Amino acid sequence: MITINNLSKTYGKATVLNIEHLEIPNGETFGLVGNNGAGKTTLFSLMLDLIQATTGFVSIDGIKVNESEAWKNKVSAFVDDSFLIGYLTPEEYFYFIGELRGQNKASVDEFLKQFHDLFNGEILNSGKYVRDLSKGNQKKVGIVGAIIGNPEIIILDEPFANLDPSTQIKLKNLIKELSKQDGVTFLISSHDLSHTTEVCNRIVVVNKGQLVKDIQTNPETLKDLEQYFADQVSKPVEEII
Repeated sequence: MITINNLSKTYGKATVLNIEHLEIPNGETFGLVGNNGAGKTTLFSLMLDLIQATTGFVSIDGIKVNESEAWKNKVSAFVDDSFLIGYLTPEEYFYFIGELRGQNKASVDEFLKQFHDLFNGEILNSGKYVRDLSKGNQKKVGIVGAIIGNPEIIILDEPFANLDPSTQIKLKNLIKELSKQDGVTFLISSHDLSHTTEVCNRIVVVNKGQLVKDIQTNPETLKDLEQYFADQVSKPVEEII
């Protein structure tokens, strides 16, 4: 379980995140939505111990992420392009991640076979470096890299961005399959409300660093979220700032 207590992040006088308490049970597919600057990436960065909290803590299975590295073998993530290594080929990148996760090359090669359809013949044996791939194919490399080694928790920031419609469908099916069959916990941040409601069984809305909605996904969730953000647009500017 992921537990957050009294977590805040402040830059100067601006508090960009302030969460009193949040629990994410094992096996949940958790969606995080909000406008730009709402605090989504900050929250993920704190969960991964990439930045230091001003107050409070994040713990994973009782381990505070800022006090121990014992949680790292449970968690994988693809948050942005900085997680990639541009001067490697996709194969070299996958082998590197595999080595970190205790997987030899043969195991990684066997693992990658299941993604033949997702890669669409454009990634493996392409003769290209990761930096020379399209944004969409870079995204595929990052997401598949995050799955290597059977992590218990996978954090993905905007996984559907830059992907064509067919690949978005394949990715949604992959997330559902890993969640259902392997019990993987997913944390997914996305601006795409439709995709998020389709794959997540719980969605939290962040606004100005605060958790303002916590919804168990149901047939009305997409409509409710669209109405919430429509209402934000109609508010006077001084209420939004």
